Amino acid sequence: MRIYAAPQRQPPAPPACKAVNRADFRYHVWMSQLIQLIQTYGVLIVFGTVLLEQIGLPIPALPLLIVAGALAAGGEISWPACLAASLAACLVSDYFWFRAGQFYGKRILRLLCKISLSPDFCVRQTEDKFTRYGAKSLLVAKFIPGFNTIAPPLAGAMGTSTPRFLAFSVGGGLLWSGVGIGLGAWFHASIDDLLDTLDTMGGVALAGLAGMLALFVLYKYIERRRFRRSLPVERIQMDELRALLDSGAAPVLIDARSLTAQQLEHAIPGALSFLGCEPGQLMASLDKDRHIVVYCSCPNDVTAAEIARQFLANGFHRARALHGGLDAWNAHHAGAEPVPAPRHAHAH
Repeated sequence: MRIYAAPQRQPPAPPACKAVNRADFRYHVWMSQLIQLIQTYGVLIVFGTVLLEQIGLPIPALPLLIVAGALAAGGEISWPACLAASLAACLVSDYFWFRAGQFYGKRILRLLCKISLSPDFCVRQTEDKFTRYGAKSLLVAKFIPGFNTIAPPLAGAMGTSTPRFLAFSVGGGLLWSGVGIGLGAWFHASIDDLLDTLDTMGGVALAGLAGMLALFVLYKYIERRRFRRSLPVERIQMDELRALLDSGAAPVLIDARSLTAQQLEHAIPGALSFLGCEPGQLMASLDKDRHIVVYCSCPNDVTAAEIARQFLANGFHRARALHGGLDAWNAHHAGAEPVPAPRHAHAH
């Protein structure tokens, strides 16, 4: 009698979804490690993140403060320590930029606006806000994107005293940090649920957040290009302007900078301030056949192009924006003989 061995069954193959979910598993591990890091090194992470964001890097520090506030409400980290760390980071960054503004003035503002996502109106909007509210604007500067980094150096460039600056800087840092941590403590239950949801969603949540950030950057880029195309104003090069001045054509130079910018840097000799008088009266006092050259000190000559377009709309067919603005003028005349002030027509 033969005995046949029963065929051995192969173990079932693992579901295909296991391989697909490896990324989600890694995300779960990463999320858990991140929360553990915040629980263990929360104060240091808050300090480093806030410092980098206040210096100017595109790092979202306020959401981290909200998460820290939620963890503090559960007794996992100390909220006074987080508040002190955030305030210290704000003061370090603010005082650094304040001193930079004292020493370098307008140049440091140009540097900051060049790295901004919205540099076209960066300088002008900041100068207008600071001119209107003064050093008190530091109390709410950290809630306004772009203004939070540029306000401290502008305060230094405008001659704000150090004690006055520190007083408003401390007040603004406390308000901003307290709001972030307070929101986290108030909504800690909802935030805990949100963290659990993100942990459950895995890589989908991470991809969604990355997608929203990419869409925001793309939107700002498209908005910036669309705005540039909306100002198709002819530019005049510095060499051509110098030739007009040397030939006796006496072009009318229009200073389109904000009043704050005019305090920081001297105007071109003989230039008329566009904001220093009523635009209608200024245009009525000028000959429409003369060359009109408008300049500013903002990136891409945006303000000058906008003002030049207003002149064109009012019949000044020779109105143009100076390419490079005041920087181009100063660079061209560095070490050169002074240029005589152009003759302007007076009001009738």
